[in-house]
Amino acid sequence: MFLPLRHSVVFLLWFAAAPLPAQMDPAQVDRIKPRMQQFVDSHVVAGVVTLVARRGKIVEFDAAGMADIEARQPMRKDTIFQIMSMTKPFTAVAIMTLAEEGKLALREPIATYLPEFQGQRVATTAGPDAGRLGTLARPITIRDLMSHTSGMFDAPPAEIKDYMQQMNLPLADLVRVFARQPLLFQPGTQWSYSSPGIDILGRIVEVCSGESYEAFVARRILQPLGMKDSFFYPDAARVGRIAMVYEGGSGKLVPASAKILGGDPARHRQGAKYPAPAWGLHSTAEDLFHFYQMLLNGGAYGNHRLLSPFSIHLMTEVYTAGLSSAGWMGGSGYGLGWEVVTEPYGELTGSWAGTYGHGGAFGTQGWIDPKHDLIRIMLIQRSDGGTDTLRNVFMTMSAAAVTN
Repeated sequence: MFLPLRHSVVFLLWFAAAPLPAQMDPAQVDRIKPRMQQFVDSHVVAGVVTLVARRGKIVEFDAAGMADIEARQPMRKDTIFQIMSMTKPFTAVAIMTLAEEGKLALREPIATYLPEFQGQRVATTAGPDAGRLGTLARPITIRDLMSHTSGMFDAPPAEIKDYMQQMNLPLADLVRVFARQPLLFQPGTQWSYSSPGIDILGRIVEVCSGESYEAFVARRILQPLGMKDSFFYPDAARVGRIAMVYEGGSGKLVPASAKILGGDPARHRQGAKYPAPAWGLHSTAEDLFHFYQMLLNGGAYGNHRLLSPFSIHLMTEVYTAGLSSAGWMGGSGYGLGWEVVTEPYGELTGSWAGTYGHGGAFGTQGWIDPKHDLIRIMLIQRSDGGTDTLRNVFMTMSAAAVTN
């Protein structure tokens, strides 16, 4: 039987507009939480929050274990985590929004915006001039910083005596210290992970926007996405929801905050002047889902457009192919602020090529798979990052739930 033409048109319009089903195996999804609980029971982690979403729908969202063992505070879905280097993509998005507005250019030397980087030098490691400082073959560009190919160092320079001193330096002052340090290699010739390079990007955001870095990120990213529990500096109302950072040893977990952070993990950034564009953001699994879904949506979320699809394409291309690596794991390359899977390997075994995302020093991670319209987030708090086995299990189990 044939439908009348007008009914056929209505049906086709409805079919085209109807959201696709998530197409995830519910039995496989249900296996994730009890497996995560086993890692808690064996003292690998104190607690964990996992979230899996497909085609815009959250299909798995669970919490297991404890956020604070000593205070007997259970892990909850809305527990707040220090996401550490998962902050870097937020800084990359901030840079791309300014690039779209014509306020900066990715291939422009950073000295255009930060004159203190004029005349920077590079360490010479081979030949008759080994150990001496040489001139740059070309200047560092914004794109170099975003892809970690600038030659910038990663360890704090000698002028920054300790972590807490760094916390009390405004970003402008800190970047001036960075500008006095020699590069490790000529820009664009190698890959070497550099958190200070991302801090420099944060300062460029300030110069080009006329706002503080944290104010710009809040106004242009966090607020439009409804990321109500994401922030750089803890306030009194949310301190109690921040998970404790733990370290393993002798079969038990002990608080690591005093050694790693110099104080209580919930309060160590209160009163700080340094926003830490490379690692300073606190967030929740649900807030991160909003950020990642915006990227899967081609730069839009709800009634807000943050980026163009073209900018997302630029960020998720691999720019490090063929470059010598300084400690990067196999199976991935680096885009502009994002790690991009090229060949699933190690903790990324349960992913497909083209998946992009980022991890954090305390074991947090989030991955976006545009081919399968899939988001996966796992949040823990271990000072050593935890174990690759835990991440591999979560990624593999969640990938196995995809039915098409």
